[in-house]
Amino acid sequence: MESGLPISCNQGHGIPKDGSWFAQFRNGSNPWMARYVYAVIFLASNLLAWAVRDYGRNAFPEMEKLKNCQGGRGCLGAEGVLRVSLGCFAFFFVMFLSTASTPRMYNCRDSWHSGWWSAKIALWIALTMIAFLVPTFIVQLYGEIAHFGAGVFLLVQLVSVISFITWLNDYCQSDKISEKCRVHVMSLATAAYVICIVGITMMYIWYAPEPSCLRNIFFITWTLVLIQLMTSISLHPKVNAGILTPGLMGLYVVFICWCAIRSEPAGENCIRKAEESNRTDWLTIISFVIALLAMVIATFSTGIDSQCFQFRKKEDPAEDAVPYGYGFFHFVFATGAMYFAMLLIGWNTHHTIKKWTMDVGWTSTWVKIVNEWLAVCVYLWMLLAPVILLKFRQTSEAA
Repeated sequence: MESGLPISCNQGHGIPKDGSWFAQFRNGSNPWMARYVYAVIFLASNLLAWAVRDYGRNAFPEMEKLKNCQGGRGCLGAEGVLRVSLGCFAFFFVMFLSTASTPRMYNCRDSWHSGWWSAKIALWIALTMIAFLVPTFIVQLYGEIAHFGAGVFLLVQLVSVISFITWLNDYCQSDKISEKCRVHVMSLATAAYVICIVGITMMYIWYAPEPSCLRNIFFITWTLVLIQLMTSISLHPKVNAGILTPGLMGLYVVFICWCAIRSEPAGENCIRKAEESNRTDWLTIISFVIALLAMVIATFSTGIDSQCFQFRKKEDPAEDAVPYGYGFFHFVFATGAMYFAMLLIGWNTHHTIKKWTMDVGWTSTWVKIVNEWLAVCVYLWMLLAPVILLKFRQTSEAA
């Protein structure tokens, strides 16, 4: 029997919400739990793409016999990653089209999102298999489009992170708890700045050991300048955004800078000799697993944060309103499918990447650096926009 509505769309939610998790999973009555199932499907696609890239010729030798695989060149390696990504994208895009603008629970689209797991898993498997049958030129075209889709994912994730940081700051500065949180805010902000200084210092030691490492010196120094800029503007009397948000944003941009430098290809004097080794050790494997899980978690957390992208005035939700935007959730996972493809192939469809590595190459480095600069620009705009609009409004009224 199908894992969804046993009789009709409205009866599927007749199961009490306090039933067992298995009963809620079987009857599609818990949209919160459904998020984790979609995350598992997304993780499975990531693992399949990695297996096709690193061990495809040994694990999937029958693929070389397919017409479009060209002896394995069109289905394994980088193009194999794109095919798995295409299947994953198609699945979540279908879910996006079928659940977008779902306003309330207890209807057919809500039940489709939260249930019918046998049908949806079968759909995901079928779309993944079909992706290995499509012509090579379609996969190559998808690879070009995936660059744009991955950029959209990074932008959505960036706005989500900044929105969370500003929400946390506003919450701590609210009249109800501002006095109670003052010590906590100062402690957290101080810790953030200390970690930023330590991180920048360590990056100078590890990745700029010689004066000839001009590129890394520029990346690290410019990150320090951006932190100072964000702090100065945040503490300006006309902005008065506090010290917590620039501290947390400093952590974010230092982390992105570190990831960008880590993505530089090994073999240069500015990279530690331990990273130049072609030997796959446990540290490399652990780093790969952490990066893979971090990507899935980032996609998952961003997908449920649809309120950050509501431009209309927020109203009190109805009792039967959906707990999060279903369409936005699947849209983020669809763009996340493009993003994981770019990470696994180093943002270059013709790039040969080492086993157990992710997001390595000069293209990956510059994508992260640009993402860091864009994050600072978005944050500064969120600080300055209210001041600029207020001044413009006052000028208009005076005229």
